Amino acid sequence: MPAPLHVVTGALGYTGQALTEQLLASGARVRTLTNSPGRPNPFGNRLEVRPLAFADPGALEASLGGADVLHNTYWVRFNHRLFNFDDAVRNSAVLFEAARRAGVRRIVHVSILHAGEADDLAYYRGKRQVEDALRAGGIEHVILRPGVLFGRFDVLVNNIAWAIRRFPVFGLFGRGRYRLRPLHVDDMATLMREAAAGPAGRVIDAVGPEAYEYRALVRMIAGLIGVRRVIAPMPPWAGALVTRCAGPLVRDVIVTGEEIKGLMRGLLDSNAPATGQTRLSEWVKAEAPTLGRRYASELGRRTQRSTAYVDVR
Repeated sequence: MPAPLHVVTGALGYTGQALTEQLLASGARVRTLTNSPGRPNPFGNRLEVRPLAFADPGALEASLGGADVLHNTYWVRFNHRLFNFDDAVRNSAVLFEAARRAGVRRIVHVSILHAGEADDLAYYRGKRQVEDALRAGGIEHVILRPGVLFGRFDVLVNNIAWAIRRFPVFGLFGRGRYRLRPLHVDDMATLMREAAAGPAGRVIDAVGPEAYEYRALVRMIAGLIGVRRVIAPMPPWAGALVTRCAGPLVRDVIVTGEEIKGLMRGLLDSNAPATGQTRLSEWVKAEAPTLGRRYASELGRRTQRSTAYVDVR
């Protein structure tokens, strides 16, 4: 009897790549649906690569044929001329319908902490709409809700370290008293793999073992990479202006106004039990010599689709 087939959206990316490593190590067959079929494939012929063909539902259904589980990591972080939240919501509905027609048994879906509690923010509203579409589709599913992920190819923690290394002052949004529960990407991958076999119908907050106020997180990173900096509160509008002006210098959208609002509301925090064991403080300590030496561009990863994440500039 052949090993079960898992389809992963974005297996050449961040969370999807960590998951694919674990699935292949467990003996599963893995196929990816990707918007970046030309990106270097570290898995060789062990990973079957097909396009994430939202415009061709028939092809999408065929690519999901024979799959036991669909692991969905597809989303966009901000609106851009090449992609936006509304398109991502529609595309996700197309994907779920193709999975239903293809007979996929289960969908493991990556959402966001507090989806449905901040409809005034387009990112969170879109995440809630995708969850609604998944529930309406009739396929058994598990919804995983991370807040901040860290680990290899990390963006947020790496870029905090990058800013600390390069600027004499690190500005907080407000006083920085809001909290986060970061989860290591490998722990997230383990949770996704386990969700493929456990009870269906669950919604799980995917959070790590450590909770930080944002200002304490920044101080911890600065201390462990060995850089002394002034860490100062500033009005949120001023922080947004500074990052908006700096964006063109790194050819990226560093942070959006909605992300700042969500962070300051505590939407990246949860009181749920930890779903991973990797401590951010221990990871930063181990990665300190290289953490933040290069800027990690989210926009670059979306537009340089034939380049491995580690080589995006």
